[in-house]
Amino acid sequence: MNPAFLLLLIGVPLLSSALSVLITSRTFDRILLLAGPSFVGISGIILLVVHQRQPVIAHSVGGYVPGLAIPFVSDAFTALMLVLTSLTALISCIFLITTGEDQYRFVPALILMMLTGVYGALLTGDLFNFFVFVEVMVLPAYALIAVTGTWRRLGVGRMYVMVNLLTSTILLIGVGFVYGARGTVNIALLAQMGAPNGQGALAIGVVLLALIIKAGGAPFHGWLARSYPNTSAGMMSLFSGLHSKVAMYAIYRIYTSVYGEPAAWVDVIAVIAIISILIGALSGFGQNRVRNVLAFQMTSGIGHILLGVVLLTSTALGAGTFYMVHHMITMSGLLLIMAAIEQTYGTGSFKKLTGLAKRERWTTILMILGLFSLIGLPPTSGLWGKVGLITAATASGDPLGGWLVIAIVVGALISLLALQRTWRNTFWGPPMQTYRPDSADTGRAPAEPILRSVRIPARLLVPGTILIGVSVAIFAYPEPLLAVTTQAADGLLDPSAYIEAVTRR
Repeated sequence: MNPAFLLLLIGVPLLSSALSVLITSRTFDRILLLAGPSFVGISGIILLVVHQRQPVIAHSVGGYVPGLAIPFVSDAFTALMLVLTSLTALISCIFLITTGEDQYRFVPALILMMLTGVYGALLTGDLFNFFVFVEVMVLPAYALIAVTGTWRRLGVGRMYVMVNLLTSTILLIGVGFVYGARGTVNIALLAQMGAPNGQGALAIGVVLLALIIKAGGAPFHGWLARSYPNTSAGMMSLFSGLHSKVAMYAIYRIYTSVYGEPAAWVDVIAVIAIISILIGALSGFGQNRVRNVLAFQMTSGIGHILLGVVLLTSTALGAGTFYMVHHMITMSGLLLIMAAIEQTYGTGSFKKLTGLAKRERWTTILMILGLFSLIGLPPTSGLWGKVGLITAATASGDPLGGWLVIAIVVGALISLLALQRTWRNTFWGPPMQTYRPDSADTGRAPAEPILRSVRIPARLLVPGTILIGVSVAIFAYPEPLLAVTTQAADGLLDPSAYIEAVTRR
């Protein structure tokens, strides 16, 4: 494969975004909105096949000298993330089209611009270029939060902007420190230099700190838990599958490239991972809306994914990558199910929803499977994700591994109780008598008697069904995904092929 093909994965969604602005046609917008992620997703599958015989492909933009040129690189890990981000984006966009949220002016263009930043951040092999693409990813989100969601969205959007601007500043400062200490921000060249110490280690630490904040890891998770649930559920699904996972991808890529073994300060990451798991699980008890509970479960998921870099073994990185796949699919699926519920019944509040198990049988089955996946129960992908992490922790032979196993198990038990509360308040109980089809958050819509005919339309459940179905399929046939995550983990631990592909003239 010609490595220059990688540029199309950025150019196509970018061009689509421009065309969406220039040509004002709702049908054309929808075609672009679905074609962009579909093209990149299919390309990611092709890249996964290519990487079976060619582990890494790289292209230096403009043909400049390696080390000076901006490199775009793909390996098994990158290709897998391209497929996953495209899948969650495509399914979320289908839901947005179904509900009509895509008809707001510039929403398709903003989503395509955001995807351009996502794909660029995944493909770039340069830290400064990564920062640029992260900004391309985040800037459209400011407008998307303001366009959709509750009336609180404007205040929440202001907080989202402030936190991300501050975090971007920290990231840029960190990248500048890396250049000052190491003389380059090329990831391959940084890997070639070996593990840093002193100023170099501090610089990498600043970059990783910014990425952990952007991912929503504890104790920096408050902005995510407050902002995401106050946009629409469909848009929250889109954000959950893209923003925090791009940050986690970067943490995996940068940390493994720079450090061949756990850094001296790895205990700091371990503490962040453990408190993210526990706080994310515990915080669900204090929430009164289902999507708020799920937002904190996102923080818990970040903690689990971080365990891969804490242990830094092939088994751990493979398990962490597997867990990232599971979490992206499961969380987006659950949010789209809740989106269908909110679209029909007008609220996701515990006080307004009750008895859905008898009224909405298929929705109930999907919700059970999604919650089982978050806890780590069969028949869902969450079981293999948590089993893989526990196996990696016990195999480490380090006392830290025991604490990580305790955190995983305790976190699962707390999540079980918190999500059981969500289930009891929403799906169990007496049948609903009234509902507010507009929005319970405004407090203005009068309650209306609920008729027997009020049901969630099947078309609204299709997107969530697809993603939860993928989770169940991964449980039944995990081998293909395990093969890819193992290849990705081996490539992260041994960056020699990555270095050769980027630095080859």
